[in-house]
Amino acid sequence: MESKSGVEPRFEEAASTASRRTIKIGILSDTHGWIDPNVREILADADWIVHAGDVLGASVLETLGELVGQRRVVAVAGNNDVGGRDANGDSLPVTAEIPLPGGTLVVTHGDQFGASPAHGRLRKAWPEARTVVYGHTHRLVCDQEALPWILNPGAAGRTRVHEGPSCLMLTVGSAGWTVETHQFELSNED
Repeated sequence: MESKSGVEPRFEEAASTASRRTIKIGILSDTHGWIDPNVREILADADWIVHAGDVLGASVLETLGELVGQRRVVAVAGNNDVGGRDANGDSLPVTAEIPLPGGTLVVTHGDQFGASPAHGRLRKAWPEARTVVYGHTHRLVCDQEALPWILNPGAAGRTRVHEGPSCLMLTVGSAGWTVETHQFELSNED
């Protein structure tokens, strides 16, 4: 559902909230049906949560919604989210564009750009964005060399976590945008 401005109402809320104060956006991807407890702990400090695909289950989105509220969880479909639905039962979009003070945050799984998306291709696809978030590779990436920034939170579940489950925390405010990386040893906890 879009408002008169053409932006989904909850995204307008993000922009208006951020214009009044700093907003923290927890970013994760590739949970494949399970979120590492260390990642959940980091995300509990977020105002909003963005999931860059391969969710594999409404229970993941419900868990994220318990942390920040269902309206403050934005998720896109990954290549394994065939027929994927959000916690409201709506189909997951392929991309999401979230207007925030200082720029737009674009979220995509990235699989449409190949097995290992080239950052130049992502920048070319969304040249007006401030930051492009993608998943798919299960590898933590924080490329701030040029605009838009290209961020990949890595895998936040158990599947192909490489150096360990990971996530990002993007802070947006009047002083600018900053990003923190978080990576952990794989937990045996369910």
